[in-house]
Amino acid sequence: MSLREHALSLFRSAVDTVRPAPMLKRAVKLQGDGCPQLLVKGQAFPVKRDLYLVGFGKAVLGMAAAAEEILGEHLVRGIISVPLGIQESLQRAGMQEMLLKPDSKIQVIEGAKNNLPDPEALKGAVAIQELAEGLTVDNLLLVLISGGGSALLPAPIPPILLKEKEKLTKMLASRGAAIQELNIVRKTLSLLKGGGLARLAYPARVVSLILSDVIGDPLDVIASGPTAASSHSVQDCLQILAKYNLLHHLPKSVETVLSSSPTKPTALEDYSHVCNIIIGSNTLALDEAKRQAEGLGYATLILSAAICGEVSRVATLYCQLIRLVCLGFAGLREGTLSDEVRGNLLQLAAELEIPGLNLAEFLQALRGLGPERPVCILAGGETTVQLQGTGKGGRNQELALRVGLGLHRAQAVETSSPLGRCEIVFLSGGTDGQDGPTEAAGAFCSPELVDEALQEGLSAEAFLSNSDSYTFFSQFQGGHHLLVTGLTGTNVMDIQAILIRATERS
Repeated sequence: MSLREHALSLFRSAVDTVRPAPMLKRAVKLQGDGCPQLLVKGQAFPVKRDLYLVGFGKAVLGMAAAAEEILGEHLVRGIISVPLGIQESLQRAGMQEMLLKPDSKIQVIEGAKNNLPDPEALKGAVAIQELAEGLTVDNLLLVLISGGGSALLPAPIPPILLKEKEKLTKMLASRGAAIQELNIVRKTLSLLKGGGLARLAYPARVVSLILSDVIGDPLDVIASGPTAASSHSVQDCLQILAKYNLLHHLPKSVETVLSSSPTKPTALEDYSHVCNIIIGSNTLALDEAKRQAEGLGYATLILSAAICGEVSRVATLYCQLIRLVCLGFAGLREGTLSDEVRGNLLQLAAELEIPGLNLAEFLQALRGLGPERPVCILAGGETTVQLQGTGKGGRNQELALRVGLGLHRAQAVETSSPLGRCEIVFLSGGTDGQDGPTEAAGAFCSPELVDEALQEGLSAEAFLSNSDSYTFFSQFQGGHHLLVTGLTGTNVMDIQAILIRATERS
């Protein structure tokens, strides 16, 4: 198999492990007939009489289909809020296992067109709220949460109207508020976010199964934490509104809610009836890809599941890492050039501030790899792209092209470069199967690809300066280097794989 085929196989195995059905079936089991128990990752929850289900997010339809299969007759009723058009898309893609059966007890409400809260999403949120409020101490509420859940669960605290809350959010955004600040304000004005759903469901037992699409898997951030204690208070919200000079431009309804809200965050003991369990994440996907890579004979290391930062800076980090591996293959692991590359890497990592990344430790592990086996480096997270020009692409395709271009440049500058004595493939893909406004999930790239394109008169630089990575990959070699998976029905951010092996001539 070629490196490209290996990279594709690793990506597919990573995505498969976080697909809703297998993920849920691994995490959740129902056992016992007399006194049935719901087992979630080893924790047992007695199922007395009535089991209810609610859910919201882009991957929740598939999660709900698997959950209903597991719960069987114990499930009394369910309501899920999912993106507009998702049932039709999955039907078209032939993904029947992600769809509910015709006799399902779960009601599906579609909304949040373009991932923005709208009246349909509000309808879904109100139905979920009413179900939660009607529960008793004998009930168990299973909550399914995935990325995109925030837009699908808009429920402003009365008398605030949805359009008033949206207008305030837009005003904050236009004045430069960070996404974290926007989320704090949204949560404070919401009935269900920031732990609101869990509070409404009391005294019922609440078990949340969460598919994380956020770096670091913070419970109070994924879908704005409807079943997690919020670490923020009304004071934090007021400070943000003051910072952006909006305190005197608030709708009357918002003023009313803020003045009557409790000033302290809800105490943790108020959540003793709640159990939040992350059943799928970028880390889980990377662990599976590592297992597969080792099975294929690669010496495999995971760099981080929290890669973030501007795409060109992250591409530089990957290029320097690849150079270091190739120097190792060439027997130049120690020496001036290796020291220089290591220094560059440590400086870049410090600038990018990737959460939890201990690069010095990673480089030490890299040093310990023998030259006889090919190397696979895996990573995940989500980069950001500053759009320029009118091209078509996505962060994964751009990252792949930038890595290919960076390696091509390094090869051109260094005479008898160790890069030239290694075969390299870099893959970056979105686990949801979509990258920007294209049908691709990402792309594969190598320094040779950039070179071949140049010989055909295609300049990678020109395409990048117009944010047009998709056109580059689709025009060249019949789009063979685009990663096209179709809709996957899941999402744990992006995954990158670097595969390197020494060529015969080294």
